[in-house]
Amino acid sequence: MNQNEITLPKESGSGLGPFSNLKIFGIPFSLFGVLTAIMLVAHMTDSLPNNIVGGFGFMFVIGAIFGEIGQRLPIFNKYIGGAPVMIFLVAAWFVQQGMLTQNEIDTVTYVMKKTDFLDLFIAVLITGSILAVNRKLLLKSLVGYIPTILAAVAGASILGIIGGAIFGIPVDRIMMLYVLPIMGGGNGAGAIPLSEIYESVTGGSKEQYYSVAIAILTIANIVAIVVAATLDTIGKKFPALTGNGELLRKASLDVEEAKTPEITPREIAIGLMLAACVYTISYALSKKILPGFGDVKIHTFAYMVIIVAILNATGLCPEGIKEGAKRLGTFFTKHLLWVLMVGVGIAYTDLNSIISALTFTNVIIAAMIVVGAVFGSAIGGWVMGFYPIEASITAGLCMANRGGSGDLEVLAASDRMNLISYAQISSRLGGGIVLIIASIVFGILGG
Repeated sequence: MNQNEITLPKESGSGLGPFSNLKIFGIPFSLFGVLTAIMLVAHMTDSLPNNIVGGFGFMFVIGAIFGEIGQRLPIFNKYIGGAPVMIFLVAAWFVQQGMLTQNEIDTVTYVMKKTDFLDLFIAVLITGSILAVNRKLLLKSLVGYIPTILAAVAGASILGIIGGAIFGIPVDRIMMLYVLPIMGGGNGAGAIPLSEIYESVTGGSKEQYYSVAIAILTIANIVAIVVAATLDTIGKKFPALTGNGELLRKASLDVEEAKTPEITPREIAIGLMLAACVYTISYALSKKILPGFGDVKIHTFAYMVIIVAILNATGLCPEGIKEGAKRLGTFFTKHLLWVLMVGVGIAYTDLNSIISALTFTNVIIAAMIVVGAVFGSAIGGWVMGFYPIEASITAGLCMANRGGSGDLEVLAASDRMNLISYAQISSRLGGGIVLIIASIVFGILGG
């Protein structure tokens, strides 16, 4: 070795022993410890900045800690909801137990309600998720798949109403608090916007609605995973009922995905501006131009679903912009969801309502709704030329679970991961259809 050559010693870790390679939300443990210490100082001195900057910092640290726990905790991470559910439950528990200062609660509430971070999150998610569905798949599947989804909703409604009759629960409560949250496409694009629609149409509390809806949805998600595994077993015993991963019984449907285009940060920025502009016209329609028809009010997010679906179906959006919107939506759901769920737990969740919702009656009714979705989609799918098992899994269970992550759990349990495109239509476009139905149902039954 040249004597003038300078060499650096190899890194031997940070001196933290077993924690030297540990990362929290991708951040080295030592650095994350500094961030946590900063928030502890702000907590003890009650000096958290009462703005979006301080709110994001506070929400991030709590979300990262309990998100990591939630996604690693056995059973909880597979069957109860994992990181997002853990985060909002812990955040709500902090409020219930009086562990947060009023300033911290006010700051997070400001971020969620005054700056409308929640609306931004939902707008981006709706835009990206619907544009993510292949245009040809969207157009060609509408003929048979959308009616199958509607059949699933009808089946869920019928068994849900029967369950309500058994336990003495009125039809309006069954539809608003049980059927629609379960069939709404998950949490971010389902339970949360449903709570917004509920408040705007009925004048009721969206916090109370969400607390009940997320509890019912959590129960239904567990049931959906178990039923998915059961359907796989039934398919093996009765081969005529399944295409072993193929949805169509007749004629082949070309669902080949387009090649992913090369994009730059500009397309992602356009995706954000597209979401903002569509939200703006949707807001104008829902508030001023065409609020509804008679007593039936159409919510901003319901209009968004319609407009974005039209943009995709007509081909007005180039593939690059669609990919940019998709990646932006993925960024929000993968990297900002934990932050959002802290806000949902603190500003929107009443833990006492959730605890009271976990009753024998609710478990039975949620299970009946999921089974109703399975039978409805199986019958509707058969009429439309689909195999009953595959129709039940995609148009039924992927409507009745908690959204994207629920889709993966259901498809994995049924060993049919190749049906992910149809699952996406169920959770995304199907969930959007439920938002439209909810605007009508809330107006009729909640007035």
